[in-house]
Amino acid sequence: MTVFGTGYLGATHAACMAELGHEVLGVDIDEAKITALSEGRVPFFEPGLPELLKKNIDNGRLSFTTDYSEAAGFGNVHFIGVGTPQRKGSYAADTRYVEAVVNDLVPLLNGEHLILGKSTVPVGTAVRMQKYADRITSIRGEAQVEIAWNPEFLREGHAVKDTLSPDRIVLGVRAEDSRAESIVREVYEKPLSEGAPFLVMDLPTSELVKVSANAFLATKISFINAVSEVCEATGADVTALADAIGMDDRIGRKFLGAGLGFGGGCLPKDIRAFMARAGELGADQALTFLREVDAINMRRREKTVEMARQSLGGSLIGRNVTVLGAAFKPNSDDVRDSPALSVAGALNLAGAAVTVYDPEAMENAARVFPTLSYAANLEQALAGAELVILATEWKQFQDLDPEATKQLVTVGSVGREQTMLGMNKDVQPVIIDGRNCLSRSAWENAGWRFLALGRG
Repeated sequence: MTVFGTGYLGATHAACMAELGHEVLGVDIDEAKITALSEGRVPFFEPGLPELLKKNIDNGRLSFTTDYSEAAGFGNVHFIGVGTPQRKGSYAADTRYVEAVVNDLVPLLNGEHLILGKSTVPVGTAVRMQKYADRITSIRGEAQVEIAWNPEFLREGHAVKDTLSPDRIVLGVRAEDSRAESIVREVYEKPLSEGAPFLVMDLPTSELVKVSANAFLATKISFINAVSEVCEATGADVTALADAIGMDDRIGRKFLGAGLGFGGGCLPKDIRAFMARAGELGADQALTFLREVDAINMRRREKTVEMARQSLGGSLIGRNVTVLGAAFKPNSDDVRDSPALSVAGALNLAGAAVTVYDPEAMENAARVFPTLSYAANLEQALAGAELVILATEWKQFQDLDPEATKQLVTVGSVGREQTMLGMNKDVQPVIIDGRNCLSRSAWENAGWRFLALGRG
């Protein structure tokens, strides 16, 4: 089989399919990416993937190429795992890369082939791709190509497990003459034998599954963040509230973590694309609430910047602020639409001297915001900070010792500089818990001024 696109989704899927015992060829037009992967180097951070990649390259089940002709002759099952970013100047998804795979691959095919889309696409894309394929094969007459959809449900930081042991496998097939189900059952034989649910449905429904799931998760996050705004106005504690309502099994505690909100390459662009596609279909009113979901999410970033400003006396100009985190979530180096990096950038634009530290995302962050300062390690990041913002809930940040951290911020080189300029070295340091993952009492007992979103 082949996997087109070797970014986060494609590279992970290719390595995992090889781990399941298949002969896999990863395909991409980016020569640098293919070179890196061929050498066993993963160009992004994902726990467990480097080991899986190297293992299956070494045993000969996994290889990579930029040659579509080679891919066409390699197998008869082809996965599409290319990106569908937000279209410039629009909320809609840009499907040009999906279209390019179909348009460039199908003319090279002979015999019977199944193309399985994994990319998150607007509903109706699969039917449109089948028409493209049919038009090409009708001219050449040398191939029979079926388009089916097998959406991905990967969580960054858990992608290997989510692929090898999925919580469900969804397959969308055309109404007539589909061979896809039997082939896909063979592809996923191992997880199916281990009890993974297998849901077969029509093409439009399969395309809607992923965007609907992401829209629901985004709505749940924004709901608790909307409630946190009320908590801030009343002195209530959103974490205790979330614990209480999360005990209702109709609600559940997952994704009720108030804080900086969601980011990354999926939820923000997927809810926007969902709205755009609903509008194209004449059902725009059905999803107008997602505009507020998006707006609530962005307000949390603005609130954090304002909290920072107020905690430092009303002005950020020249103040030393440390932002812990740059990735949009822990166990990832993905900085796409990262709330942490957005806050860091806004603080910098407001005049603060911002130092950022992240265990994995420093290089990616520096490409997006080259004007920020990036510390080599956690100790360097904290030295002399007047304000610390925990913006990505990496475990090492959650495990910080408040007493030791206080010593770092008060005796750092920047702190000595401040003292020389006449600032009080005994000024109480401030921490903003942007993810509600720290113990307020522990930090306050250590002498910190503790602030958090939604906690009065």
